[in-house]
Amino acid sequence: FETCKSCIDGGFTSVMIDASSKPFAENIEITKKVVEYAHDHGVVVEAELGALAGIEDDVKVSAEESHYTHPEEVEEFVAKTGCDSLAIAIGTSHGAYKFTAAQCTRNEKGELVPPPLRFDILDEVVKRLPGFPIVLHGSSSVPQDFVRMINANGGRMPDAVGIPEEQLRQAARSAVCKINIDSDLRLAMTGTIRQFFNEHPDKFDPREYLKPARAAIKELVAHKIVDVLGCDGKA
Repeated sequence: FETCKSCIDGGFTSVMIDASSKPFAENIEITKKVVEYAHDHGVVVEAELGALAGIEDDVKVSAEESHYTHPEEVEEFVAKTGCDSLAIAIGTSHGAYKFTAAQCTRNEKGELVPPPLRFDILDEVVKRLPGFPIVLHGSSSVPQDFVRMINANGGRMPDAVGIPEEQLRQAARSAVCKINIDSDLRLAMTGTIRQFFNEHPDKFDPREYLKPARAAIKELVAHKIVDVLGCDGKA
């Protein structure tokens, strides 16, 4: 709550409160407290129900501790907290290692194929909360071109795998109005910089190696906006 309060007092127009690791009643209590303070200051709040595996900032949730959102809880949660949007857990995860090899199959290239997202949960949530903004966290696709680039230039990222883009596109066509992507951008920058240093070991000027890295991120973001999120021209 104190972190959200600092953001609100600092002039943020929206905040996110993630108390999804807490029991349901405690999640409601914490989220409601944030919502009341935020709404008093004209700030909207994104809340979370269902715990995602992986690491985000200082929060680490193991696969065993993660759990899907229970659709039968969403109406009560939204009604009691007054949140403005809801992040749900349908199989996404934080970081570049979203799934273990045991959770996946392998395609003809030997690459891991993750289990599909739980669209049945998303569909049920939409039925229970018609028109309500739904959010997906941990939705990087971990592009294999950048993983290979990193590994070919001194990196070591075996079996890094993310959410297939076609599944994210399907989610975006539903009630999901916000999809969080971060690891993909880190991979694009890191892969490009590693390749630059490998090809130009004499270089040291950040202006030289950051230029292609920024270009790679820009190209990736344009692709996500147009081909994955489908939000081009909607700003």
